[in-house]
Amino acid sequence: MKRILTVLFAMIILNACSNEEIIHYEYRYIGEGEYWEAEYVFKGTELWGEENGRGTYSNENNDELVLKYKGSLKDLSSVKKLEYSYETSAGSGSNTREFDHPPNGKTFKSAGSSKNGAKVNENEMIQVHVKWDDYEESFKLYNKK
Repeated sequence: MKRILTVLFAMIILNACSNEEIIHYEYRYIGEGEYWEAEYVFKGTELWGEENGRGTYSNENNDELVLKYKGSLKDLSSVKKLEYSYETSAGSGSNTREFDHPPNGKTFKSAGSSKNGAKVNENEMIQVHVKWDDYEESFKLYNKK
């Protein structure tokens, strides 16, 4: 019992001496145009610390864009090509889908992740652009707090 208490006490002391700070974040941006609506989720973890007397920083994050057509699935039945993109302060993403057969859904997703990359700002506006066959639409997403 004495040994367990010693180990537990040592762990508490070591944790108290640690200069590491872990920050978790999740930002959710939403917006819509006349034909499309989207939600962009950016979440991750930052680790601030110290090593050899110098400050250290690292992060990991992932993001997902969910694009949804606001009309009926029948309206999309003739679409042969769908292209969409988004732009953030940390970078951009895009996707192209070509259809031999009509799409079987109205929702399209893109996702990614990075380690030690740039971080999306909490209060920024994200630009989305959608092109389907001869039609185009652009709209902005804002943080849903």
